[in-house]
Amino acid sequence: MSDTDTALLVIDAQESFRSRPYWQNSGVPPFMNRLQALIDGAKANGIQVVQIFHVEDHGPFSETSGLVVPLAPISLNPDAVFKKRRHSALVGSGLDVWLTRKHIRRVIVSGIRTEQCCETTTRHCSDLGYAVDFVAEATLTFAMVDAAGREWSAAEIRARTELVLAGRFARVASVEEALAGSAERVAA
Repeated sequence: MSDTDTALLVIDAQESFRSRPYWQNSGVPPFMNRLQALIDGAKANGIQVVQIFHVEDHGPFSETSGLVVPLAPISLNPDAVFKKRRHSALVGSGLDVWLTRKHIRRVIVSGIRTEQCCETTTRHCSDLGYAVDFVAEATLTFAMVDAAGREWSAAEIRARTELVLAGRFARVASVEEALAGSAERVAA
């Protein structure tokens, strides 16, 4: 595979999340650093960068909120922009058609939230036959409380996502590994 058949998916890295009650700034600086390195490296290597926004009819994810914009201070000049209403970026957004028309065979997944839209899109891409690099360090999530009242840290949630994706649905890769793109790919 080459850089010309690869696309970086930047999923839901948008200001809308700052309005959610679970938003915490603690994990944001390292996420921003790694995501920006991934975006800049993709552009430098001729990898197409795709920005995906989650939209809803009301609230901070509505287009009228003014918050469906890139998460500051992330800087990107996307090759394509899609809006989605489901967890998978491939459902109802037109992304699947674009990937096919551009002859994309490999995707690199990044964005917000690690265990939701990033993981769901990863699984969906894998099931459709794409080679997938899941760059966990360029994803962001937040602590959650389960039904039994246990709080799961963002680090625990990311580790769980890496565990269930690695070797099954994706190669869990660092920014540098994803940009190099030369390691073996996981077959679905």
